[in-house]
Amino acid sequence: MGFLFDGLDAEAYDRSYTDRQLVQRIAGYIRPQRRRIAIAATAVVATALLDMSLPIIISRGIDALQLNPSDTLLFQLGGLLVLLASFSWLCNAIRQTLSARAIGDVVLRLRQDAFDAVVARDLSFYDQFASGKIVSRVTSDTQTFAQVMTLTMDLVSRLMLVVLLTAYLFSVSWQLASILVALAPVIILAALGFRVIARSSITFARRMNATVSAHIQETVSGIRVAKTFRQEPAIYADFLDVNQQSQRVNLRTRYVFSSIFPILSILAGFGTALLVYFGAIGVREGSLTAGDWYLFIQGLTLFWFPLTSIASFWSQFQQGLAAGERIFALIDAEPKVVQIDKVVLPAIRGAIDFDRLDFAYKPEEPVLRDFTLHIRPGETLALVGHTGSGKSSIGRLIARFYEYQGGSLTIDGMDIRRLDLAAYRSRLGIVTQSPFLFDGSVRENIRYGRPEASDLEVLEVSRQVGGGDWIASLPNGLDTEVSERGAALSMGQRQLVALARVLLQNPAILILDEATASIDPLTETLIQEGLDTLLHDRTSIVIAHRLSTVRNADRIIVLRKGEIIEQGDHDSLLAGGGHYAELYNTYFRHQSLEYIESAALMPPQHQHG
Repeated sequence: MGFLFDGLDAEAYDRSYTDRQLVQRIAGYIRPQRRRIAIAATAVVATALLDMSLPIIISRGIDALQLNPSDTLLFQLGGLLVLLASFSWLCNAIRQTLSARAIGDVVLRLRQDAFDAVVARDLSFYDQFASGKIVSRVTSDTQTFAQVMTLTMDLVSRLMLVVLLTAYLFSVSWQLASILVALAPVIILAALGFRVIARSSITFARRMNATVSAHIQETVSGIRVAKTFRQEPAIYADFLDVNQQSQRVNLRTRYVFSSIFPILSILAGFGTALLVYFGAIGVREGSLTAGDWYLFIQGLTLFWFPLTSIASFWSQFQQGLAAGERIFALIDAEPKVVQIDKVVLPAIRGAIDFDRLDFAYKPEEPVLRDFTLHIRPGETLALVGHTGSGKSSIGRLIARFYEYQGGSLTIDGMDIRRLDLAAYRSRLGIVTQSPFLFDGSVRENIRYGRPEASDLEVLEVSRQVGGGDWIASLPNGLDTEVSERGAALSMGQRQLVALARVLLQNPAILILDEATASIDPLTETLIQEGLDTLLHDRTSIVIAHRLSTVRNADRIIVLRKGEIIEQGDHDSLLAGGGHYAELYNTYFRHQSLEYIESAALMPPQHQHG
């Protein structure tokens, strides 16, 4: 059956917790709700006492009616039962209301902690683990945990009833009560012995659900690409494979859980047969009254149901523990980016120093080795090189998105590991090749980094980007809805919004990670006007494949396999005839105005030469 669980291994950050550790951890979330839970527990006891009294009163009434079968006694008996049932309903309503509030607050706090952990994880975490599986832990696992807590309260109420009823049954007939109690451990042990396989099955089922969620999320996110390449049948076939594996895993889980109930029912039926047989003998011989016999038979349902429910409860409880284990593993995941202090710099000049720094995304694949680079305050530095040369990694390290393994990185002479990241990143602006826009208006997306900014400030920075002409092309100006991930805007418009968003933030350090690589020349011209404003008087790191964003840099760094092989300005590097000149002739030269004009004047046969 191993093939069922292919691809369902635990995540690298998963860890094993004992039941005791999980219960103690859960107790920490329950503790603030102890007042509500104490009142609910009192209501549980009251409900159990009232529910227990109903079969007792009926049994006593049967004996009394045999001696005095009067209508008055029957009416009094019925009225008393209605009264007790009403009080039982009231106590149960109080218990359920308070329990729901307490459990709701526990899950609220647990989900907040889980989401806080998601937000706090560094980018390397999301490089390694599928976002759909992470979302599953925050949503479905916390919901499962809530359901289990509700079931726990229900079972506690029923078990309380069993304890009280058993004590009374011993006072009526210790022989029959002994038979009842003697069979209880057999049923309980059978149910508890089931927990190992139940825990394993549930864990794989939860992982499978997370895998399905991740697959669907990835498919929906990339649906435009799939439709562009007409891959709908392929993604549907992939989903069928995942869905069928999910069906097999969940079917096996259901088989596992359903198999325990016939066993428990046989044990309970055997106990019921013994009680009926020996109880009938007692009534015939006069050692038991008809009411006592009724009490035992009626008590069977109240007694066996909670015990046989332990199997169901335990499977649910294991689901809760498995869900809790996955949530706590997410919360407890060790961060790779670790700050050793929370220093807030009063102002950031923008001096950046890499000193013999080593960095790798994976230990066996180094990206930067013994890397040294000094970036002056206010300097515009361009990074060029082939894919994989380390350009984007430098920007990500400056943003403190990843942890380096050796050497040092300082900002204005301060170890970047000692900075308060929230304060530091508030002075850091990043524009990527594919900017992410949130569902909402253009205005709201520009204001994202500074929610307190006024409409006038948003309008002013929008006009500074590309002269503001792009605003008129939007259907409703700055109030235009961008739709999910900015789908209602062109790539160029999204980039302009991203530039305006960063400009409003007024960062001390700016990182442009191939910000003009995916746009048309006309939009690039508009963006270049915005870049001139954006790059002025701030430290800027430009990672680019476009000549326009490279040639105006104060200094150009040429990288190859994580090492600096050339540096200088555009003209000096071209004159040097080295690797930059080769890159220029291969990638950049055709972007220059001189090249375009000369190509336009050439005969057609030479343009393709």
